[in-house]
Amino acid sequence: MTLCEHAPVTDEGSARIGDAVTRLVLTTFRANGVFLAAGDRLVADQELTSARWQVLGAITLAERPLTVAQIARRMGLSRQSVHATVRRLAERGLVTFAANEDHRRSPLVRITDAGAAAYAEAGRKQEDWARGLGAGIPVADLEAAERVIGELCRRLEDGGPGVDGIDPSREEA
Repeated sequence: MTLCEHAPVTDEGSARIGDAVTRLVLTTFRANGVFLAAGDRLVADQELTSARWQVLGAITLAERPLTVAQIARRMGLSRQSVHATVRRLAERGLVTFAANEDHRRSPLVRITDAGAAAYAEAGRKQEDWARGLGAGIPVADLEAAERVIGELCRRLEDGGPGVDGIDPSREEA
């Protein structure tokens, strides 16, 4: 059995929604680690990591400078982890800081030309990788998986059963 496989559940209760959600969550946890490791390998020759790549993406897709806290909220990560990643990106010249007139202690993070080029190159690699990885899986199945995981995330963020609304940017590391 590989890291992403799970032991089949054969008892009659396996059709219950709770069991299905639990299996999906456990598979998602395993997949997260595998995807992050694959992303690290994909961009290693650019001296990036999955975390740095994701932060570059959040800044690029925002189309305007953001604070570290804003980046963290958009990514669903803690402010502390994003701050460390942004600092490493700045050391490499991929992002820079600008004064924030609205909040002097929270500078705005701007992507540099080198950062934009690194993000674009990573995106080209990812497109080829994704096509290869998804080959043979019906697009409808991939879209259904995205919808289900997205809906579960939204329910948790909105305060799903037994949980207060989740804001990972406010969680302690």
